[in-house]
Amino acid sequence: MITFISCIILLIVGYFTYGKYVEKVFGVKGNRATPAFTHKDNVDYLPMSTKKNSLIQLLNIAGTGPIFGPILGALYGPVAFVWIVIGCIFAGAVHDYLTGMISIRNRGAHLPELASKFLGKVMKHVVNAFAILLLLLVGTVFVSTPASLLHLLMDGKVALGLIVGFIFLYYILATLLPVDKIIGRLYPYFGALLVISALGVGIGLLVTGAPIPELSFQNFHPDNAPLLPLLFFTISCGALSGFHATQTPIISRTTQNETQGRKIFYGMMIAEGIIAMIWAAAAMSLFNGYGGLNEMLAAGGPGAVVSEVSTTLLGAIGGTLAVLGVVVLPITSGDTAFRSARMIIADYIKFPQIKFSSRLWIAAPLFAISMVLTQIDFNVLWRYFNWANQSTAVIALFVGAMYLYIAKKNYFIALIPGSFMLVMVITYILNAQIGFGLSMTTSWIGGAIGAIVLITIFFIAARKARANKIPLEEDISNWNNSVA
Repeated sequence: MITFISCIILLIVGYFTYGKYVEKVFGVKGNRATPAFTHKDNVDYLPMSTKKNSLIQLLNIAGTGPIFGPILGALYGPVAFVWIVIGCIFAGAVHDYLTGMISIRNRGAHLPELASKFLGKVMKHVVNAFAILLLLLVGTVFVSTPASLLHLLMDGKVALGLIVGFIFLYYILATLLPVDKIIGRLYPYFGALLVISALGVGIGLLVTGAPIPELSFQNFHPDNAPLLPLLFFTISCGALSGFHATQTPIISRTTQNETQGRKIFYGMMIAEGIIAMIWAAAAMSLFNGYGGLNEMLAAGGPGAVVSEVSTTLLGAIGGTLAVLGVVVLPITSGDTAFRSARMIIADYIKFPQIKFSSRLWIAAPLFAISMVLTQIDFNVLWRYFNWANQSTAVIALFVGAMYLYIAKKNYFIALIPGSFMLVMVITYILNAQIGFGLSMTTSWIGGAIGAIVLITIFFIAARKARANKIPLEEDISNWNNSVA
C-alpha cells in the first residue's frame, strides 16, 4: 500500500504547500467586501459560514465523477494514481481556486461572463453555449446514475421511472428556492453521509490489507485502450474538471471573506482527489485483477462495482450506507448543475432572479430538455460530457492565466496545465468516434498544431489586454453608500 498511502499524503501536503503558493500568487484581500455583502439579495447572494460553504462546494463538484471516473480509470492500472495526484494539485485545485476567486472579484460572475471580460466578447457566447450544454448533460447524467443505484439498492421494488420523477422534483425545488432553504439545510446531512462512505471504504481497504498495486506506468487496460489521451477524459472529477468552473460561482456569491477561498476552493478539490484515490484503489484491488474488474463493469457498470466494493468491505448495513453516500454525490451535483444553468442564462440575458416566477421561466425549459435527454443512451451522454467537461476546464484555466498575466503575476501556474489539456482536448476530439475519427498519429499532430496556434493567439490578446489595462475586479468603493 506504499503507493496508495504516499499519494494520499502528497495530496494533503499539496494543499498546505502548493495551495499556499497559489494563494500567495493570486494575492487575497481580506479587507475587500465580497459579493455576498455587496450584492446581497437573499436568493443567490448571501453570506454563509466557511464550513457550510466548504461542504456545499465539495458536494457541488463531486458528483459521481470522483467515483465512477476512477473506477473506469482503474483499468489502466496504478498510473491512474499519478494522474489523480498531479492533476489534482497542479491543475484541478488551481482551476477551482482561480475560478472561484476571480468570480469573487467580479460580482460572483459565472465563467461565460469572465471569459467575455478576459478572453474577448466572442468567447462569452462560445463559453455560454459550452456551459449550458455541459450543465444540461451533467444534470441529466446525475438523474440517471443515482436513480439506477437506488433502483439496484431496492432490488427493483420501486419503479425506475418513479425514482427519476422524485429526483427531478427535488432538483426543481433546489433550483428555484433560495440557496439557504434546501441546499444550505440538507447538505450538512448529505455531507456526513459522504464522509462516512468514503472513509468507510478507505479504512476498509487498510484494515483488510487489500492488495492495492504499487506504482507502475504500464498500461494494464484489458482492451488495450490507449492510455493517452483517454486517461485524462476517463478520470476528470478527482483530477481536473471544467464542471467545477460552473459550480464555484454559486459559492463565490456566499463566501464571507477572500481569506476563506483556499479552504473552500483549493481544499475541497484536494478532498475530492482523496475520494478518487480511495475508489480507484478499491477497484484495482478487489476483483482479482483488471480482467475481473472489466467483467464486472461489462456486467453492471460502475454502479455494480460500487455496490460490490461497499458490501465486501463494510458488510450489509455499512455497505448500504456507503452506497447511499455515493447516491448523494450525483444528486448534490445535479441540483446545483440546474441551478448554475439558471443563473448563467439569467446573467446572459440580464434577467433578475429575485421573483420566483422569473426563476421558473428560465428553469422550466431546462428541465423539459433534460427529461428528453434521459432517453438517450447513457454511454453516449457520458462521452460527450467528458469532452465538453475538459474543454470547459481549458477555457477556465486560460481565463485564470489571462487574469494573472494582466496583473503581472506568475500566470504559468494556470497556463501550463491549460496548455497541456488543450493538446489533449483537440487530440481527443480529432481521434474519437464521437468526433472526427482520424488516426491517432494525425490527431496528435493536429492537437499540437492547434494548441500552438491558440496559445499564440492567447499571448497576442494578453499583451493587448495588459496594455489596455483591463480592470481585474469590480469597483465596489461605493457599495456601502448604495446600501445606506
